[in-house]
Amino acid sequence: MPHAGRRGARRSAARAVRGRPRGLPGIPYAAPPVGDLRWRPARPHAGWDGVREAAEYGPSAPQPVRADPVLGGHGAPPLDEDCLTLNVWTPATDTARRPVLVWIHGGGFVSGSGTLPIYAGDTFARDGDLVVVSISYRIGALGYVYLGPDDDADGGNFWLTDQLAALRWVRENIAAFGGDPDDVTVAGQSGGAFSTAALAVHPEGRRLFHRAILQSPPFGVATPDPEESLRTTAALLEVAGVADVAELRALPWERLVEATIGMFGVRARWGQWPVPFLPVVDGSTLTRNPVEALIAGENPEIEILLGWTGNEAGFAFGANEMYTDATHAEVRGRFVESFGERGAEAYDVFAAAHPDASALDLLTDLVSDELFRLPSVALAEARAEHGRPAWVYQFDYATPAYDGRLGAAHCLELPFSFRNADRWSHAPFLAGVEPKTLDGLGAAMHDAWISFIRTGDPNHAGLPTWERYTAPNRATMLFDATNTAGTDPVGPAKRRLYAEGDGGR
Repeated sequence: MPHAGRRGARRSAARAVRGRPRGLPGIPYAAPPVGDLRWRPARPHAGWDGVREAAEYGPSAPQPVRADPVLGGHGAPPLDEDCLTLNVWTPATDTARRPVLVWIHGGGFVSGSGTLPIYAGDTFARDGDLVVVSISYRIGALGYVYLGPDDDADGGNFWLTDQLAALRWVRENIAAFGGDPDDVTVAGQSGGAFSTAALAVHPEGRRLFHRAILQSPPFGVATPDPEESLRTTAALLEVAGVADVAELRALPWERLVEATIGMFGVRARWGQWPVPFLPVVDGSTLTRNPVEALIAGENPEIEILLGWTGNEAGFAFGANEMYTDATHAEVRGRFVESFGERGAEAYDVFAAAHPDASALDLLTDLVSDELFRLPSVALAEARAEHGRPAWVYQFDYATPAYDGRLGAAHCLELPFSFRNADRWSHAPFLAGVEPKTLDGLGAAMHDAWISFIRTGDPNHAGLPTWERYTAPNRATMLFDATNTAGTDPVGPAKRRLYAEGDGGR
């Protein structure tokens, strides 16, 4: 089945599919998940006759499209439930067998797309002589709703079945685009990093790639069991105004997107990062939280580059008026939620580490630890114990936007690792960043990612020596306006605090 790839920017109109009426653009990697295939695992695509023109992006998965005070927006029309397409960038369709990068977007499990210009793979293809694939997959209610063991949906986590189908496509077709199917790195950020880890411990997925880049994986989310997920489904039925799953199946996707917006309100709790839908530990597609599986030693052969931003939760709180005037009393209460009777002690430990910190800063630090830093450090230390140390980084550059309240927020490393800040002009979080920082820090990160994809080692001439993370050294590359080779990103005081109890999740 021949495929036509795409390079460069979106064009103004889709071209015809030779041999058939024109369908949606993009390269389909699975059957459209519509009609009877809604809330079913990804199925093989039926194929087509002749040559399919695929020089256009396909549609994004259905999702809320609205202004965002940090990113400026993370989804853009056109949207369509028929969204299982991918994009390919390659220096040449020859037999060079270049290393392959597969990018999985994040977005809190409800937004984002492989079609967004900010995730275009041309910078990696150009600068690293790589073949790059970005994918769109089901998100929000269409990707994460769990219908229960009595439904004939064959489990849950439809998003994961989509991603597995995309990796199968890469395995079967990427050589025709100049790529090496035996040299594949999967990378993702936030929800995409969670996806990458889930693929790495999946019995089939782990055989389809051998390197992983985990940018800000939210390993601290409490992955629900089927019973908990069914309660989320019941809440969705109520918000959508339908009586049962049969009526939910009949809703147009636009109504499901509206209900997703309503689910944010259902999930909202002060001082928590709201996520309407979560992956379900259904016992078949996902047997436990992927970080638990990796910590336990599953897939020890995979090479991992792992990191987070210094102030992840600045994304959720720094530009939110609900939190910008938070009081120390309110934040102390949030510490009690996490640490129980040790809440006051924990608050004092955090405050002592940053004597000039505001209440907002301390809340940001706590949630950043819980959702991102601590479980990622636990993975790095487990990998070291198993004799396969990871490469670990912390992105510490604090944006001047919003008078510095965002800090080194979630997603801020993306314009640097992709080295495409010019495509983020819509994003408020880059306001005030100096061009020399965009260029210098971008070159340092981008070249490190390319080096890791090509060799398994991120070191290059533009960085100080980057060592793997081991128990003795806790080596961590600190990406900032000036990059430094640091150690122990948690710090001794916090480490003692967390070691003494179950706080911080």
